[in-house]
Amino acid sequence: MITAGDFRKGLTFIMNGEPHVVVDFQHVKPGKGAAFVRTKYKNIITGATREEAFNPNEKFDNAHIETKQMQYLYNDGELYYFMDTDTYEQVPIAYADVEEAMKYLRENDMATIKFFQGNPFQVDAPNFVDLKVIETEPGVKGDTATNVTKAATVETGTVIQVPIFIEEGETIQIDTRSGEYLGRSKG
Repeated sequence: MITAGDFRKGLTFIMNGEPHVVVDFQHVKPGKGAAFVRTKYKNIITGATREEAFNPNEKFDNAHIETKQMQYLYNDGELYYFMDTDTYEQVPIAYADVEEAMKYLRENDMATIKFFQGNPFQVDAPNFVDLKVIETEPGVKGDTATNVTKAATVETGTVIQVPIFIEEGETIQIDTRSGEYLGRSKG
């Protein structure tokens, strides 16, 4: 059991029989009246986000979330298939749960998958990925202004902003949490 006073970002708890994750919280101690915890939380299964104030002594059950590293295999148009590399078990996951991660995953790449009671609900790409630029406009010679960027399409189909000196065929490193270009790959 955890109390609302223990809330921190990323903490998972069960409310009304469903798992939730704390997105943001603020302990408030008004001059008059009782203290409370203003909380923004997200339903893990439906993705719905709510804001609510809780008494710091309110109790909730812990939501036990299992995390596994799995390999992305392929998609059949509707479902995306991931394989547990230890047991070779394949898990199909709906596009809504993999949408963000698929911007940066290629076939055979590893991903982190979170499960609640055996059901996958979230797929995360690695924090940093190296992807090949397949399409971008050529840089303009003589354009030496700092921080000039252009759009580049990487091999997963995602479009990101890169410096003007990046050309097609180059492999670049991307931070998947922000979608930002980090630099040329060192590999």
